[in-house]
Amino acid sequence: MHPDSEEIAQLIEEHEDVMEEDEGFSDIRDDPTVLDLGVLHTAPVNINLSITLRHLACGDNYPSLSYNFRVAPNTISLIINEVCDAIKAEFAAEVIQCPTTTEEWTAIAEQFEKRWQFPHCCGALDGKHVAVTCPWNTGSEYRNYKGFFSIVLMALVDADYKFLWIDVGSDGSSNDASIYNGSELKEGLESPNNIFNLPEEKSLPGDDVPVPYYIVGDNAFGINKSLMNPFLIRNMEHHDRIFNYRLSRAR
Repeated sequence: MHPDSEEIAQLIEEHEDVMEEDEGFSDIRDDPTVLDLGVLHTAPVNINLSITLRHLACGDNYPSLSYNFRVAPNTISLIINEVCDAIKAEFAAEVIQCPTTTEEWTAIAEQFEKRWQFPHCCGALDGKHVAVTCPWNTGSEYRNYKGFFSIVLMALVDADYKFLWIDVGSDGSSNDASIYNGSELKEGLESPNNIFNLPEEKSLPGDDVPVPYYIVGDNAFGINKSLMNPFLIRNMEHHDRIFNYRLSRAR
C-alpha cells in the first residue's frame, strides 16, 4: 500500500524547517534559475529538496524514495544529482574554506593544541573509499584494495572535523599517497614561496628549536616537513608512544 497524500506531506514537512531557517536552502527553493534543469520542472522544488535531503541524511535508497514520494526511480536519480549540484553551487565556497591567511592557520593550530594536545597542527588528512557501481568499460580501475569498486574522497579537516579542503573522484585503485602527491594541497603546503601563508616556524614551550607548522596523516603518506605521521619502529621509548598516541588522536 502506497503512502497517502497526508503521509507524503508529513515527509516534506520534516525538511521544511531546515529550508525556512537556512538562507541557502531558501535561495535554492525560491530561485527557479538555480534548479533550471530538465527533470526538476516535473515536480515542485520543495519535493525535490525533500527527496534529496532524505537520501543524504537518512540513506534512503531509490526504491524507498520512489515508494514514499510517488516518483519513478529513474526520476529520483536525476532529481538527486541535479539538486546536489545546486547545493554544491550554493554552499561549497561557504562550507569548505581552505585557510588563506597566517591568522586562520594559527587559529586552527591553537584548536588542535587545546583539544588534542598536539601543537602546530594545521589539519588532519585522510582518504575514504565511497562505494560505487563499476563505471562502464573501466575493468578493475575502480576496484580498491578492499575488493569493492569505489571513488576516493580525500579530505583535510580541522580540530572540530570540519572540512578545510577536499579532493573527490580519484578511482579506487589509487592509493592515498599518490592522490596527495598530485594535489594542489601538497603543492601549496610545500611551496617555497609559502603561497598558503602558513605561520613561521616557532619553538615549542620548554624548547628553543624552531618547529614548522604541518598537517598530520597516517603512514600511507610519506613524512616530510609539512606532513607528520606516526613512528614505525619496534621497542619504542615511552615518549615515542606518547607522540604516536597524541598524533592518532589528532587525526
